[in-house]
Amino acid sequence: QVQLVESGGGLVQPGGSLRLSCAATGSIFSIGAMGWYRRAPGKLRELVAAFTGSNSTNYADSVKGRFTISRDKNKNIWYLQMNSLKPEDTAVYYCDADVSDSPHRLRMRYWGQGTQVTVSS
Repeated sequence: QVQLVESGGGLVQPGGSLRLSCAATGSIFSIGAMGWYRRAPGKLRELVAAFTGSNSTNYADSVKGRFTISRDKNKNIWYLQMNSLKPEDTAVYYCDADVSDSPHRLRMRYWGQGTQVTVSS
């Protein structure tokens, strides 16, 4: 059973920084695209940052230059470094990844449980 376990959310003042982590655990054969989404109160879920299958990165315009996605392939962990945080970054952040648990199976999309990020003074 594959699980994505997130950590690192919390309360931070405007201008501050947080780093989110997402660890893929369980029976993992391969991981393809991986990334981070968020859902703010009253809004739809939106892509924040992602590694695409071609190994390139994709960022929402609202976070470019402030957020950085990175990963440790050996440990199946990826991160979202968030700097210069703004109140409008307040949301529940979710990690996701396309994971296969067997060489005989296609990848399936998995989601983390979500972690709250609150930016407020």
